[in-house]
Amino acid sequence: MSRIAILDSAVADQIAAGEVVERPSSIVKELIENALDAGATDIGIEIEDGGRGLIRIRDDGVGMSAREAELALSRHATSKIRTAHDLVGVATFGFRGEALPAIASVSHLVLETSEVDGEGTRVVVAQGTRERTEPIARRRGTTITVTELFHALPARRKFLKSARGEWRAISELLASIALVRRDVRLTATHDGKTAFSAVPARAWRERLASVWPGVTPASMIDVDDVQGPVHVRGLVEQPSQVGLAARRVFLMVNGRAIRDTGLVRSAESAYLSTIPSGTRPSLALDIRLPGDAVDVNVHPAKAEVRFHDRWSIERVVEGAVRRALGVAASAPLFATRFGGERSWSPTTVALDVSVLRAAPDRSPLFVDVALQPDESRAPAGVESAPIEIPPLLQLRRTYLLFERDDGVVLIDQHSAHERVIYERFMTRLTGGDAIIQTLLFPLTLHLSPAEADAFEAHREAFVLLGFGIEGFGGQTLVVQSVPMPHHRFDAERALRETLASLAGDRIASTAARHERLAMTVACKAAVKAGDVLSMSEMRALFADLARTTLPAHDVHGRATIVQLGWDELERRFGRA
Repeated sequence: MSRIAILDSAVADQIAAGEVVERPSSIVKELIENALDAGATDIGIEIEDGGRGLIRIRDDGVGMSAREAELALSRHATSKIRTAHDLVGVATFGFRGEALPAIASVSHLVLETSEVDGEGTRVVVAQGTRERTEPIARRRGTTITVTELFHALPARRKFLKSARGEWRAISELLASIALVRRDVRLTATHDGKTAFSAVPARAWRERLASVWPGVTPASMIDVDDVQGPVHVRGLVEQPSQVGLAARRVFLMVNGRAIRDTGLVRSAESAYLSTIPSGTRPSLALDIRLPGDAVDVNVHPAKAEVRFHDRWSIERVVEGAVRRALGVAASAPLFATRFGGERSWSPTTVALDVSVLRAAPDRSPLFVDVALQPDESRAPAGVESAPIEIPPLLQLRRTYLLFERDDGVVLIDQHSAHERVIYERFMTRLTGGDAIIQTLLFPLTLHLSPAEADAFEAHREAFVLLGFGIEGFGGQTLVVQSVPMPHHRFDAERALRETLASLAGDRIASTAARHERLAMTVACKAAVKAGDVLSMSEMRALFADLARTTLPAHDVHGRATIVQLGWDELERRFGRA
């Protein structure tokens, strides 16, 4: 039986290297982060054969003395911390003193550095063994050259990807670093050709244009939201652009690029009901929060963090993205002046019920529900802002048409009404009041086993929406009361179609079940293509849509609004 023994230091270093040095991109990451911690503003990267042949990182940072250069190649040597207390809120990148000795233990490494122009130091290490230290003449800064990666570990080298695959990982890393540090110039060559270049930029929009090919700044929406001590900034993709280019995701917490599927899911949740199922948006988010609210020392490569209150952070991120999408969606449709002749000038109304009931039409579609100012969206004591309503025309009993200064706009009446009802239902599910009508003759529904299971899973949400439903033994339900989103609402049909749609769903969280139910009932309850709308109904629908948070999309992510500019019309008529 083998006896317990202390590992040789060289073997221990190679084991430690397994945590830090997984592939060439791991080395590039560690060395660039060291350069950034040294105050570098110009970093050059030279790569050959995907990093398998050569990795060279040059920076213009503060450099090191001869003694510091030798210490830097010793394990647990760092300038960033002195005590365990310093680990709390650590803001620098390379702070554990592991990177250089770990890299040197599995490669041939040459460190050249200088604190001042003219006089510097070179340290050469081969597979963990220090060969020599010598003075050299060089400029201020540091250059580290890594060759013969995993030369003494053929099993590790065998698992490296092709040169193309390793370079792809490096280029993705460089894009991430370029977004973290927009003030730093990054240039990289691969096999002698310039392959990456990012010049200093003041804003993420400028940086994105150079580091995310295919994602144009114009396709992104600004996020800037503060909730308590948490500040979320960045850019997210416009719903209408999702799926048109390769998806890109970037997350940064307190200046550190991280991977976090929970935060990504939270940001994507804000898109629910705005993009088609199966599509996922590009996003770049910078999250700032107190240092004691996050632990960055939980992953060998520092690619993950641990939040002390993850649920709250995820809700803040979702809310920030949702509000940004709402502002962006509302602006194009409702911030532009409407066109038309003076005799057809639009009317500004405050949307009180008496104004629109005076129209000589039959019973309006949104009586008592859609025409009232939406108090849930206005602060206490503040009236809802008046909505400017243009002259509207219904086309093919499906679309509402109106004119603006910059073109004509079509609104899909079903999609628009679906969005309005969905947001009202979501308000009710989070504590808002429901308008309920008691049925003179209760409905009796006979369900399949799957539909009965769906009802039980969503029973609480049905009640919150305004459905008064009781079990009548087995798979039979008796419906005593229903919500009234509009006077044409067919409660029996909506309930049957909703339960059929929900049958077989396997949604775990209460919030997700509520949202799914609101989406489904809204779709079934909304007016359909082919329904004739009176003038007052069209005006009320327009105003209600204007008050939603995401008017440009229905709950399935389809477009609610389509605009055709005058320039496009003139081009088609040959007037341009």
